[in-house]
Amino acid sequence: MSDSTTKFVLYHYTPSLAAAGIFVVLFLATAFLHTFQLFKNRTWYFIPFLIGGFFEPMGYIGRAISSKQSPNWTIGPYVAQSLLTLLAPTLFAASIYMILGRIIRLTDGEQHSLIRARWLTKVFVGGDVLSFLAQSAGGGMMATAKTASAQKNGQYAITGGLFIQVVFFGFFMIVAGLFHYRISLRPTNRSITVMVPWQRYLLVLYVASTFIMIRSVFRIAEYVQGQDGSLLKTEKYLYLFDATLMFLTMVLFNVFHPSKIISKEVMKGKWSSVEGGIAYEYDSSVPLEQR
Repeated sequence: MSDSTTKFVLYHYTPSLAAAGIFVVLFLATAFLHTFQLFKNRTWYFIPFLIGGFFEPMGYIGRAISSKQSPNWTIGPYVAQSLLTLLAPTLFAASIYMILGRIIRLTDGEQHSLIRARWLTKVFVGGDVLSFLAQSAGGGMMATAKTASAQKNGQYAITGGLFIQVVFFGFFMIVAGLFHYRISLRPTNRSITVMVPWQRYLLVLYVASTFIMIRSVFRIAEYVQGQDGSLLKTEKYLYLFDATLMFLTMVLFNVFHPSKIISKEVMKGKWSSVEGGIAYEYDSSVPLEQR
């Protein structure tokens, strides 16, 4: 039988109900906490991250449903688990790009950035949109594929989208690292006097970016290997290199929520923080020694 007429199997194993259920609960817990933090702090730019946060448990609900259908799987749950878990990190990345732009503005460090702050978000989110569209198209092609060759076309589209994501994310990490290095060598007055822990947030960006990069490289390897590869045939790799890393990314931003660097007061030079139960107010226009 030719490859063009060979049907493909949705799963090469029976999806684990226990594993899917555990990650549904974990992702929902951190997503609901992000919802509370977003509305409490009005960090509206973090909405894409929140949407991605809810994509994850919805995807694993799809896997849980598929686990109860083995081996007679239906296409709906498969599409949900495949597409939603594939696209969620792209939405995470969009918000991560915006954090760096706000740090650059906060520190008056635009001269230290390879890309001007007003273009930085546009450039990287633009790449994110291209990646999102390519992966969405590939996921749709795979979901409706009736032959192995049609499925491969979908895999090619997804792999192309993942490559776009890796290239832009790699460049983003270079831009962030170079900005950090330059401003550490030649700090601006604002970077010294501002009380927001912006360097800590940069470290958080590095960690989150590394998690997403590892996950994206894993996904590329998964689709390059194809249906006969060990990565697609072994479920534990998905939970190790995708689910766990994306859950840690969400928890990381629960713990280090970037609300201190995005408020209007901060961007105007005034902000407040709470340390040790005591509220402090700061004004970057006032020299540190006069505070």
